[in-house]
Amino acid sequence: MLGPPGAGKGTQAERFAASRGIPKISTGDMLRQAVQDGTAIGQLAKETIARGELVSDDVMIGIVHDRLGLADARAGFVLDGFPRTVGQATALDVMMDGRGPLIVIEIVVDEVELVRRLSSRMVCDVCGATAHGVDRANGVAADRQCRLCGGKLVQRSDDDDAVVRDRLAIYRRQTKPLVDYYQVRPTFRSVDGLQPPDRVAADLAAAIEAAGSGRTSPGGRPS
Repeated sequence: MLGPPGAGKGTQAERFAASRGIPKISTGDMLRQAVQDGTAIGQLAKETIARGELVSDDVMIGIVHDRLGLADARAGFVLDGFPRTVGQATALDVMMDGRGPLIVIEIVVDEVELVRRLSSRMVCDVCGATAHGVDRANGVAADRQCRLCGGKLVQRSDDDDAVVRDRLAIYRRQTKPLVDYYQVRPTFRSVDGLQPPDRVAADLAAAIEAAGSGRTSPGGRPS
């Protein structure tokens, strides 16, 4: 799944993967776990993410290569957060050799809405789950506790307004070229991410089915 920060890739990837009984592979989750574990990669990622920058291709390609080699990914998987550069995309093409079609979905959301979403996003400092709803008048969450584990909700260091805009600029400069890389393929589709989550999920499922069969899907576009 492609799309800028705040487009809803994680939520939609989780829903689709669960509905198909395949793993959602999130590079963000893997990096955050490395940060929590204090590994060398985790320390590097922590410093890089705090600046709103992308972790290097070599690190990300190695992490994904190892993950796709596990048994639970043999029947299929959903990638969230990878690839983010054309270099990563070409490496993924090599990984996918002999594994079947790679279906690429772009979730499209305008920048004004992305800034609003990201600036109001909170995460649990225990389990990392995401919550929304920050009172911008005083900067605190309307619900201070994680509904999954009861942990404290905090704003991510890369979700303040200035860093958000920097992240979106980085996305446009480094990651948006992926659309140019993939859109010539018959397995590429776009989905409107401004719709309610259930509608996005329905359009996404239809787009994936259509891409796999070569048909045009509602809410999506063939290449």
